[in-house]
Amino acid sequence: MKYHPDTLVPHKSAVMNTPANILAEDVCLPAAVIKKSALENNIRWMQQYADTRGVSLVPHGKTTMTPWIFQAQQQAGAWGIGVGSAWQASVAMASGIHRVLMVNQLVGKANMQLISRLKAHYHDVDFMCCIDSLTNARALSHFFTACGQTLDVLVELGVEGGRCGCRTPDEALALTQAVSEMPGLRLRGLELYEGVLHGDNPQPQVEALLQNAAALACQMAPQVDGEFILTGAGSVWYDVVCNVWTTAQKPPQCRIVIRPGCYITHDLGIYDEAQQQLMARDSVACDLGGDLTPALELIAIVQSVPEPGRAIVNFGKRDSAFDAGLPQPIAHYRDGQALALKSGEIASVGIMDQHCMLTLAADSDVQVGDILVFGTSHPCLTFDKWQTLHLVDDDYNVIEELVTMF
Repeated sequence: MKYHPDTLVPHKSAVMNTPANILAEDVCLPAAVIKKSALENNIRWMQQYADTRGVSLVPHGKTTMTPWIFQAQQQAGAWGIGVGSAWQASVAMASGIHRVLMVNQLVGKANMQLISRLKAHYHDVDFMCCIDSLTNARALSHFFTACGQTLDVLVELGVEGGRCGCRTPDEALALTQAVSEMPGLRLRGLELYEGVLHGDNPQPQVEALLQNAAALACQMAPQVDGEFILTGAGSVWYDVVCNVWTTAQKPPQCRIVIRPGCYITHDLGIYDEAQQQLMARDSVACDLGGDLTPALELIAIVQSVPEPGRAIVNFGKRDSAFDAGLPQPIAHYRDGQALALKSGEIASVGIMDQHCMLTLAADSDVQVGDILVFGTSHPCLTFDKWQTLHLVDDDYNVIEELVTMF
């Protein structure tokens, strides 16, 4: 398909006028925006938290897959960036990240080949991935030995019914011993993800897993030459991980690494709830001052008010996460001016591919062409809907376009 140059735009929320303001409709809507002030607050707050707890921060990059954000996190003091695939590792390395933790198994010849090429090209980057089976370890050993390279690995500890990881400490120890004898592999430490534990009160299970991991790390330590990396902690239990591991007996040269990801833009849903619970139980977080702030917003236009009490806005499942609650209106604008928005006055009740259905209170004044700002839940699944996000100031002036690499 051929386009006339005047009609071609690079992505679905293209800037049509410069300088651009979202509320002035200088950008094709819907659009996903990140408030610069909130983003900077979140980067600063989490780095300060990690520094105060005496642990290293490796933000999980799969949340944003945005090189500009990776670089900002590294510049603020992040020890590395976490990724979940060989492709994501390539993006992080190409972004100038010095240390990349692929907290997943490296399987498949083509993926191994990609990592081999990356190691050869970015030879100063410290790269690690996870293993949880002898079969995978043998395949990696054979491949990287043939390439004349050494692959750094972390043994993964899992839980029954969870995802990857050795199911028992004995399995992990047996794998540790085997890896220590394999050419082409170098053992760096132990990895887990406590976020697979769910239930009405999973904290005791989380703490038990962490205690077991610390004891296991002590047993593994003789097979690790130098610093032992002990890493866990997603966006929900990073305080508990710090509490347990900083006080537990562990290898003498042990670096504790936490890997939250969704803090970067926070949200108004599941991660806001998790953070409130963390602040209630963690005095260290409270003493820092401030808190995480929602930074990611979805901006859309009312396209139809087809009947009393109902309006339709022009975003849908192709634009936003909806797995952890629908995006909900947090601000209302008309002709660039803010209108009062009472709690519950406008609510999202249904979503399709390109439409979101709203219910309106009887006294609500919503018109076609009004702009609504939505807060979202679970930022990962909003980020991956967009090739480009707009970094904006508090008045919604576009500062920069941030390219994502999903």
